[in-house]
Amino acid sequence: MEYEMVIGMEIHVELGTKTKIFCSCPTKFGQEENTHTCPVCLGMPGVLPVLNEKVVEYATRAGLALNCEIAHFSKMDRKNYFYPDLPKAYQTSQFDLPICTGGVVEIEVDGVKKDIGITRIHIEEDAGKLLHESADGTLVDVNRCGVPLVEIVTEPDLRSAEEARTFAEKVRNIMEYTGVSDCKMQEGSMRFDVNISMREKGVTVLGTRTEMKNLNSFRALIRAVQYESKRQIIELKKGHEIVQETRKWDDTKGVSSSLRSKEEAQDYRYFPEPDLVPIVIEKEYIEKIKRELPELPEAKKQRYIDEYKLPEYDAGVLTATGVTARFFEEAVLLYDEPKQISNWIMVEIPPLLKEKEITMENIPIAPVQLAELLKLVKENVINGTSGKEVLKEMFNTGKNPGEIVKEKGLAQMSDTAELEAIIEKIVADNPKSVEDIGTGNEKAYGFLTGKVMKETKGKANPQVANKIIREVVAKHLG
Repeated sequence: MEYEMVIGMEIHVELGTKTKIFCSCPTKFGQEENTHTCPVCLGMPGVLPVLNEKVVEYATRAGLALNCEIAHFSKMDRKNYFYPDLPKAYQTSQFDLPICTGGVVEIEVDGVKKDIGITRIHIEEDAGKLLHESADGTLVDVNRCGVPLVEIVTEPDLRSAEEARTFAEKVRNIMEYTGVSDCKMQEGSMRFDVNISMREKGVTVLGTRTEMKNLNSFRALIRAVQYESKRQIIELKKGHEIVQETRKWDDTKGVSSSLRSKEEAQDYRYFPEPDLVPIVIEKEYIEKIKRELPELPEAKKQRYIDEYKLPEYDAGVLTATGVTARFFEEAVLLYDEPKQISNWIMVEIPPLLKEKEITMENIPIAPVQLAELLKLVKENVINGTSGKEVLKEMFNTGKNPGEIVKEKGLAQMSDTAELEAIIEKIVADNPKSVEDIGTGNEKAYGFLTGKVMKETKGKANPQVANKIIREVVAKHLG
């Protein structure tokens, strides 16, 4: 019996506002525990929250970028439940009237394009964070309480771990491009909840689902989906029923475990938030946000193909994040060789980033420095090998390429008289190679070139050296 996987996702995206959703506490990550709080975000009795206008703008921007309808009228609701990291024992969210509905995102996996439906996007506040590592037991940091989120809820349109990853990556890229969020998963700015069920192929009724919460990397997303689908198939083949439950993913062990049963829908006793007025958005406001949307990843990718004549693969890599795209475009403005710049960004820069354990967001060189380096290579001041050495030194020191070339003496030898003297000696010392060339073995030229490069410590200009080698060999052959 064959089974089909059905996946729906809920993506939590922390908005990049400077202050929290209902108060003026800062949202900055990584500060001392329990220092960015106030009576409002802790939900103390008698406080009055005020909705951060920037939250509405960012939520509208996110909805438009994901092709949603923006509600002219929506409201905030209280979702009542008790968690130890939510001091006020209810979350201010949106229930029946979310700010965005009915979007769609196109993904492509293995050459097949597919639309993934967006059911809704709603605004809510984040909860705090439990710290389980302390010898004193579980501690709570409430700095994150009240940090604004949008929750992006999909239709059950995904059918594989790869589709889920592709969709999540695309949403991440769009959110980053629009400036809605920095999407730093290592800081909790983007998290995935995944609902998974299995059904026999050909059956249209949905199976019983389980929910995997708070996955914070694409790797964890893929592994959790693969594990849970296999677990459910094994249970079904044994004749067991799948229990509707919330499960916890342990990325270290690569397994999931049951957290709590959800045999019946939990009653959160939603009711309209009495301390907040409804959100009314005029048509003119929506149109203004739409006009201000930046060029999104798909459009940018196509432009790179059309304008810069880049292969589709290159364009996809360069537009994968806004940071990479901006770096590329600034470099092209200074050095009009898009393909060469693309090659260095895709091939030479990633190993150096990995070595320093950083991303393009923290790259220690500027586009102008890469452009200057590539000009030195093109003008034969240095060769490609030396260029890679210079790039590494730029990463380590931040110095400009011209300065490094001068300090390390990496400039190519293009003085024909100096090179001719070196080549004359090498040819004279290698008569066998000259003899081989005379009998038609062109590969012997490569041997002589290698000797020249070794003798000059890689500084010889290859084009100039090869021309002189042929002239000297021809002279020896008479």
